[in-house]
Amino acid sequence: MMYASGRGVIEDDSEAVRSYRAAAEQGHADAQYKLGGMYDYGRGVPKDDTEAVRWYRMAAEQGHDRAQYSLG
Repeated sequence: MMYASGRGVIEDDSEAVRSYRAAAEQGHADAQYKLGGMYDYGRGVPKDDTEAVRWYRMAAEQGHDRAQYSLG
């Protein structure tokens, strides 16, 4: 989140994606949601609705309410 927001470090969307992906692949629901958002808005990666839905769905299936909302 620090790289995505630029808090304490220089904002770097590509580094944020790498960090989110590492946590998301280990099943961290909030990281999956945030990675979905990066794909949804094309931050640090090319905009890709299919990938956004994939990551949002993984988080939503774990009960992540914002991911459920984003899928809706």
